[in-house]
Amino acid sequence: MNITDAKREDASLIADAILEAVGAEITNNLAGERNTVEDVHGIFKRLAERDDTQYSYLNTRIARDDDGSAMGVCISYDGADLKRLRRPFFAEANRVLGWGMTDEEVEALPGETVDDEFYLDTLMTLPEYRGKGVGKALIMDAKKKADEAGKPLGLLCDFDNVTARRLYDSVGFREHSRRPFAGHEMANLRMC
Repeated sequence: MNITDAKREDASLIADAILEAVGAEITNNLAGERNTVEDVHGIFKRLAERDDTQYSYLNTRIARDDDGSAMGVCISYDGADLKRLRRPFFAEANRVLGWGMTDEEVEALPGETVDDEFYLDTLMTLPEYRGKGVGKALIMDAKKKADEAGKPLGLLCDFDNVTARRLYDSVGFREHSRRPFAGHEMANLRMC
């Protein structure tokens, strides 16, 4: 397995990973009644193609097998950059989904991360590679980036996601606090 920087042409895979990570309920809520899951995927694909968003290919690492096939995706970035990096998401949501949020409303929203952590935003292993250590390898790769930034690696985990929690606990994450995300309270886990 090789873990390499994503490229702009990986944007569709990155969007797939984001939708898988947030789950069908949040994806469908984003789409609402007047849009489709494909519209939501398109938003994340466009954001992944850019270099100024939290979902950018520049913040993404991809695990590949020996023949170059993607095995998994990890998006991570410095939590101090979240407010700047998430503005393009809200601009796209306003444009495509009709949200109509003002800049002031966006700035007032709580963040899923904070300045003093390096945030693991998205982790996804493709189904055929699950149980083979891909997720752990991607987490440890993100941990190196966190160490270089001098910050603990943090993430949010839904309390109902027992499988993910088992993985996070196995590599040394511990509950640090609780934070809201998309209308749900989640566990903020940190690996120091």
